[in-house]
Amino acid sequence: MSHELANKSCSQFVYAVAEKAPTPGGGAVAAYVGALSAALGAMTGQYTLGKRKYAEYEEDVQRAVNHLNELSEELVTLMDADAQAFEPLSRAYALPSSDPTKPAVLEEATRGALEVPRKVVGCICKIVPFLEELSIKGTKMLQSDVGCAASLAAAALECAALNVFVNTGSLADREFAAAVEEDIDAQLSEFGTRAHSVYVHVNDRLRERD
Repeated sequence: MSHELANKSCSQFVYAVAEKAPTPGGGAVAAYVGALSAALGAMTGQYTLGKRKYAEYEEDVQRAVNHLNELSEELVTLMDADAQAFEPLSRAYALPSSDPTKPAVLEEATRGALEVPRKVVGCICKIVPFLEELSIKGTKMLQSDVGCAASLAAAALECAALNVFVNTGSLADREFAAAVEEDIDAQLSEFGTRAHSVYVHVNDRLRERD
């Protein structure tokens, strides 16, 4: 898959989001913010590796860096996947209401459109445990970056969830829609809370006074 969106400069991406166009929108932004969360965590790990003070955590931190880099790359890929998933949905909505195939085509396209933000949610949930680990085992000099990463993860998680819900709301198969929403709600409840806890933990450490 091409990285058309990800290969834009930061300013180009911002301007593209601001244009009067359906993509890139909230789904791509959620993936990008999630990728930045993973990247900040990976950077913290990189600065921790090789330091004698954190030698006992070397293996754990290296593992975290490797996984965070993989998750960041996956989320970058999902930026473009989100835009591409919208195209069939746009075509489905454009079908004339008299077309007997429209309901089925629209249902299939809607299911396809929600799968990308659903994957984004899954990726971000995998990021959070590594941020928890780095808030304890990562270099103290970059703990603010771990806290930022946690805040970004929480925000990206909520944004991606909204991009799932905007699609489940229009599905004809309400049983499937309810199951998807229940799954996303469970992940939001657990990992959104855990990401916020990392932020609180970091905030408390940074503001400790002797």
